[in-house]
Amino acid sequence: MRRSEDREKVDTKRVFTFLLLIVALAGAGFTAAARKEIEIKGRQLISQKPPFTFTLPSEFRLVHSFSHENPQENSLTRVYFLIREKNKQVEEMLILQIGDRTNPQAEPIRAPALKPYTEKRMYLKDKKKKGALEVDYLLQLMAWNPDASSLQPIRKKGMNIPSRWAMQGQFVFNYLGDHVVLFRYSKDVNTYGVKVSENGENWNKESISGNEQRVYEAFRKDFLEMVNSIQIKNH
Repeated sequence: MRRSEDREKVDTKRVFTFLLLIVALAGAGFTAAARKEIEIKGRQLISQKPPFTFTLPSEFRLVHSFSHENPQENSLTRVYFLIREKNKQVEEMLILQIGDRTNPQAEPIRAPALKPYTEKRMYLKDKKKKGALEVDYLLQLMAWNPDASSLQPIRKKGMNIPSRWAMQGQFVFNYLGDHVVLFRYSKDVNTYGVKVSENGENWNKESISGNEQRVYEAFRKDFLEMVNSIQIKNH
């Protein structure tokens, strides 16, 4: 498979850096500071800071979290890893990153722009108003790379991450300049019960059809339901 252009990338902004330097931080384990602001109740994810909720597509398990201070950017980054697995093999994964402004006098935190890994693949990019706030979202095909440094905390928990194509949905929003929320959810395309192509070209806009189209549409439906379920409070 041609996957180099689809590898998961990290967006960086001057004020808020989404840190995925897991090689250095993988041993940090669960931190109370990172965990106390997030709660999982069944399929509901509830955040206290900033205050928002949304409905997950499945019941996920929190397997790793950490927080990291960025003093030069006057921010704190909290990262949460959630998975759904079967027989120790990951079928769905979710990475939630929240940036908190630590100095009220500093510049407001800015959200990273969502961009497709490649324009030729089938993807959906749009935004949705949530009261006075706006949520940007992106849906696309990506490749799971089990050797990626960002995924080592999951593997260290004894979970197998297959090297496969996955559908990915991302959304991001800025909460009043004090917080930025970036959510990335992905699902193995082989978990839909149909045989799909391992050739990335068959997922291109001009050629997608058959089971690849069915998987794309099924994921699109579930992801948009998740985006529609977002409730952001106190704004």
